[in-house]
Parts: sequence; C-alpha cells; structure tokens
Amino acid sequence: MVIITQIAYPTTSVQDMAKRFLESPQAPEFMTRRGPFINASKTEGIQSFSLWELDNSRLAEGMKFLGGYMKIFFGVPGFTYEIRPFFHVDEALAMI
Repeated sequence: MVIITQIAYPTTSVQDMAKRFLESPQAPEFMTRRGPFINASKTEGIQSFSLWELDNSRLAEGMKFLGGYMKIFFGVPGFTYEIRPFFHVDEALAMI
C-alpha cells in the first residue's frame, strides 16, 4: 500500500517551509518515501506531494508518523496538507 501526502503553501512561506523541511525526521525503516515532488504556480503557490510505501499491516504506525511529521509545519502561514492511504487493487478487493 501507499500513503500519499500533499502539502501546499504560498510562495511567501518558502523560507520557513524549507527550514522546517531540513529539520524534519527521517522516515522509519518500514516506510519508503518517493519524493517529495514539487510544483509551483503563481495562483496556487507551492504544492508538494510524496508517496510513502509500506506494508498494509503497518498502516496505523505510518499514519501516526505522518501526523507527527506534518506537525512540524504547523504555524507556517498558509500551510495546508492531506494524508491519504491508497490500497493496491488486491488489498482493496479483499475489503469488499
């Protein structure tokens, strides 16, 4: 399974976000991060997404880590985020 995180913030917050990103914790050994991938727009500011791969059995631990990870950015003006788990087709089919 994967968890996709999406972060957005205005260009005026770039310096604060960069500083906090450099201080952010490394992913635990049971998670593999792909990204972050960055996009910038005049109208929408900066958007970043990462794909975190992990075993389905570690979902709760992964969500807890990512919740804590996002907290380091709280207080940055305009910061928003989403944390969304996605299952492989076989995993999703097993749930129905």
